[in-house]
Amino acid sequence: MALIVPFKAIRPSKEEAATIAALPYDVYSRKEAYEKVKEQPKSFLAIDRPETQFESDVDMYSDRVYEKAAEMLDEWISAGRFIQDDMPFYYVYELTMDGRSQTGIVACASIDDYANGIIKKHENTRAEKEQDRIRHVDTCNAQTGPIFLAYRADATIASIVAKAKSRKPVYNFVAEDGISHRCWVIDDMMTCALIATTFDKMDSIYIADGHHRAASAVKVGFKRREENPDYTGKEDFNFFLSVLFPDDELKIYDYNRVIKDLNGLSPEEFLEELDNVADLLSTSEKPIRPGDKGQWSMYLDGTWYLYQVRKELLSDDPVEGLDVSLLQNLILEPLLGINDPKTDDRIDFVGGIRGLEELQRRCATDCKVAFAMYPTSISELFDVADAGLLMPPKSTWFEPKLRSGLFIHKIN
Repeated sequence: MALIVPFKAIRPSKEEAATIAALPYDVYSRKEAYEKVKEQPKSFLAIDRPETQFESDVDMYSDRVYEKAAEMLDEWISAGRFIQDDMPFYYVYELTMDGRSQTGIVACASIDDYANGIIKKHENTRAEKEQDRIRHVDTCNAQTGPIFLAYRADATIASIVAKAKSRKPVYNFVAEDGISHRCWVIDDMMTCALIATTFDKMDSIYIADGHHRAASAVKVGFKRREENPDYTGKEDFNFFLSVLFPDDELKIYDYNRVIKDLNGLSPEEFLEELDNVADLLSTSEKPIRPGDKGQWSMYLDGTWYLYQVRKELLSDDPVEGLDVSLLQNLILEPLLGINDPKTDDRIDFVGGIRGLEELQRRCATDCKVAFAMYPTSISELFDVADAGLLMPPKSTWFEPKLRSGLFIHKIN
């Protein structure tokens, strides 16, 4: 029942792919984006973050900023930095990080499937964050950042992908962060039809990463329908750019927490309170990583502590049983007064890709205590989404990140 369709990708010329490919727009602050584009002016980040083409006192949300993105995209296409395939194809995109590969199908997903829940969400989105990408997509007439989707692994898709990967890739490069990127075109019509019918048999597809990009693309699609009341449903604006990965190839990293103070408690009082909800397993001066569900490690005053939540406090609820929920409900809210982690400026979040040493660094600078989490699993993500529920903020961190600029979906 999932409508996953091929499309005529606008994609870099073979010579330009490595230069153009860029990390997602939202991994950079405005200052970081400026610095990156100054260093690499031909990176797609220049289009994804068009405020980098103006002085820092220019409103990054002004009309002329988005118009600049559209202008640059058209210029780069005209200059031959991009090509467009003549027919709608599917594409295969492999990313390899630290010896582990994950391979997805690049395609377009239906805005109706998003609206009717076949494409399932596990996070809320914020309107103000959506608005920037809505204007970017609408002004550029293009979706430039793919949505990271996941599906339950399927033998037919796996066989198609393996066959595609036996050929020479159209792109093959290693980015500056050491992540390898390889891409192939699936241009055989019978294979394309088989991909479509295989996804059509799936009753659920899941957003792994990119909730705001997905919501923005979908809202532009429905806006275009209002502007074109005679639409047929086959127009490009009815679909959004995606890369779909099998669940058995995905890895979710821990998403850790750092807190600026102990809410008036002394370290001794705080440790005593922790004993009421968790058992202390070990301590060390060296970083300790939690090794199982229901565990977290904590860094406080130069010492690492490994805790196990008491069995009677665990939950079978898809959301309440998440490790991030247990920490929030047992420690952060009742003991440290963090009632709303989305808005409280006493808490910050650190992606596990940065390592436990980053937690120590933060505690040496602007924070008092840090918690290293056991990663949320992909099956937990599916369970929450299947139940129609939402995860707490900052529950999952996916790596490697999809590159923007490798595949562009025009919607005009």
